[in-house]
Parts: sequence; C-alpha cells; structure tokens
Amino acid sequence: MEVSHGAYYNFTKGQTYQTSLNRQLLLKEVKAIFDFHKRRYGSLRIWDEMKDKGYKIGLYKVKSLMKELNLIAIQPKSFVPRTTQSNPNLRRSPNLLLNLPFPDGPNQVVVGDITYLPTPDHSEDGWLYLAVWMDLFSRKIVGWKVDDNMEEDLVIDPFRKVIKNRQPPEGMIVHSDGGGQYGSINFRALLGAHKLRQSMTRKNDHYDNAFAESLFSRFKAEILDEGVFKDLYDAKIRVFEFIEGYYNTIRKHSSIGYLSPIQFEDKYWIEYWKNNKP
Repeated sequence: MEVSHGAYYNFTKGQTYQTSLNRQLLLKEVKAIFDFHKRRYGSLRIWDEMKDKGYKIGLYKVKSLMKELNLIAIQPKSFVPRTTQSNPNLRRSPNLLLNLPFPDGPNQVVVGDITYLPTPDHSEDGWLYLAVWMDLFSRKIVGWKVDDNMEEDLVIDPFRKVIKNRQPPEGMIVHSDGGGQYGSINFRALLGAHKLRQSMTRKNDHYDNAFAESLFSRFKAEILDEGVFKDLYDAKIRVFEFIEGYYNTIRKHSSIGYLSPIQFEDKYWIEYWKNNKP
C-alpha cells in the first residue's frame, strides 16, 4: 500500500498521519527547482542548489522527495545522424590533445563540433545544424551558429566571434573532428592568421572529441525533450535562450564543481589576479 511504518502505527492509534510542515516546505522547494530548470536537473544538482540556498539536507533526502513527487529528470537520447563530412583530399591535422595535461586555465583549448537540429520535415532532409566552440577548461560555449546547411561558414562565423570576444593567445589549440569544414582553406587561413594550432580527432575515433559529444547529448535532451524546432528562426531563438540565458550562466556543471561556466571562469580570474598583482 506504499504506507510508511510510522503512518501505519499512527493509524492504529487513531491518529491521522500528516506530512510535517518542514517536509512540505522541502517538497515545495524541490518541485520549484525542478520546474525552474525544466526537468534538466537530477537529484545531485537539486541537492547542490538547495545547499546554496541554505537548506541543511542530504542527497538521499532529495532523492526521496523527488521519488515522492515522481520527478524524473530528462536523459540524453542516443540517436545522432552523421554530421561529419570528411574530404579525402584534405590533410588531417594531428591530435594535439593526446597525452596533453588538462587545461589549467581558459583560452588554452577550444573544441568544436556540429550537430543536427530536427524540424517537422526532417524526414525529407529538412535538418538544421548547430556548430559550437567550447572552452575546454570552463565548458563555456564561446561561439555558436545555427543554419540550414553545413558549409564552412557554419564553423568559421562563430569562430570569428571567439577571436573577437576572447582574444586568444598565440598557440591556443583548436580541436575538432576531421570534417571538411574544419579542413577548409579559409578556416585554416583564419587559424594561421592568428597563430593558433589546429588539432583533429584520429580517423574513426569519436572518443577523441568526447567533450563535444557529451555537450550535444545533454543539449539535445534538455532543449528538445522529444520535440522539434519549428523552423530556422525558432531554432535560433531557442538556442540563444538556452546557451546565453541558461547553459553558460545558470546551469551547474558537475565537472567544474557544480558551478556555471561563467561562475567558474570568474572564480579563476579572481584567483589569477589575486596571485599575480603587479
């Protein structure tokens, strides 16, 4: 009957079991956080956010409350159409990330990738495409573009924004798969003009770009949840809202201590300038 021992014994004594006021408040807060993040947060992130708000609560308690409320977070789906279009005539750059220590600061390694965005007529090849550039240290998306094709401008245009906004130092590694967009003359000329180093995954080894793959898996799960984008305009608006208004600024990332990418970078720069005073 899914009744606790305490509730049963209270019933046998003629007492009516009622949820305590404190538990009601906790249930309300868990539901509020879950709804605010649109089903994107599981128990770990909800627990961390409740601690930020001053609640003294354990992870097991949060899981119990979520189970009581029947709250189930969105999980990534596995379907990924092919978005890498390799050109056998283009030279593949070596993978510079192999055996390289993980970045200890921003603007050391930027990784890029392309993914599909489904539309109502995607069965007739009506796909849209999203290209992103992500700082590997902070997980911040530092450049992105949505379009209805996978021409080289899909990756070049957002990378120009990376250069403009981040002012990357000479030697920064720019990592991607071996798609033709990344091996194009124009993209490589852009990297060369700013003295940046190109890195590519090894052929047929998708684990070489696992960080971008993980990003897109989570992105699809959290922004779509079995849905589609109406058209190109709808996709641009919703991707903007997700990346600039949520992913970079609010969403807690487990890999960076349950901070948002912007919070993580701010924390880095505060420590950096504290330790490098003129």
